[in-house]
Amino acid sequence: MHAIRLEDVWKIINDREIIRGVSFNVRPGEVYGLVGPNGAGKTTTLRIVVGLYKPTRGTAKVYDVDPYRERSRLRGLLAYLPEDAGVYERLTGYEHLYYFAWLHTGDKGKAEELAKRGAEISGLGDALKRQAGGYSKGMKRRLLISAVFMLEPQVVVLDEPTSGLDVYSAVKIREVIKEYAKRNNAAVLLSSHNMLEVQYVCDRVAFMSEGRIVEEDTPESIIDKYSAKNLEEAFIMATRGG
Repeated sequence: MHAIRLEDVWKIINDREIIRGVSFNVRPGEVYGLVGPNGAGKTTTLRIVVGLYKPTRGTAKVYDVDPYRERSRLRGLLAYLPEDAGVYERLTGYEHLYYFAWLHTGDKGKAEELAKRGAEISGLGDALKRQAGGYSKGMKRRLLISAVFMLEPQVVVLDEPTSGLDVYSAVKIREVIKEYAKRNNAAVLLSSHNMLEVQYVCDRVAFMSEGRIVEEDTPESIIDKYSAKNLEEAFIMATRGG
């Protein structure tokens, strides 16, 4: 069974075709990347997967559940982290984790257990005792990602998870994503314009350009297909006809 499946999905907003005939699937235990420049349609595709947008036409399913019409059935199964997600500046890092865990469970004991797991995933140590408003962008992102993963969803959707982060924070987050998917047999769908990132962390990638998927395979196979030096060069060749 596919964890995520899109078939010929279109999204038209104000007569503009944002995505055009997008089809792909993501298997349990797999990290799948949507790669492309800003405006390629990546974020719109993710919003359809998590049920924030209704496809103009085509089919989107998460474990055979329609995410737009039956979003309540995905509670606890799917987690989504937008690129622009923020923190509550007056809460400490640990209070963030506990708060999200309590919202999820409604049980203090279980919330404490999940928050401890989140603290471990974050790797932020004593910084979790400080107010999150004073964190760097990388620390905030690590906190938010650990809040997602501590709940152990079977489907995780991440929009530009390491955008604007320093090298150390980006590497840590990539390691967390890759390890989480394998350990939990979870499907991870992420968007990125960072070719190095997807080449390292993704099992399969899809190149998006002008609302369409123009190439899809493992990073290694795509590089071989275009006789490219790396994924970035392969993307340019795939989207500009070589």
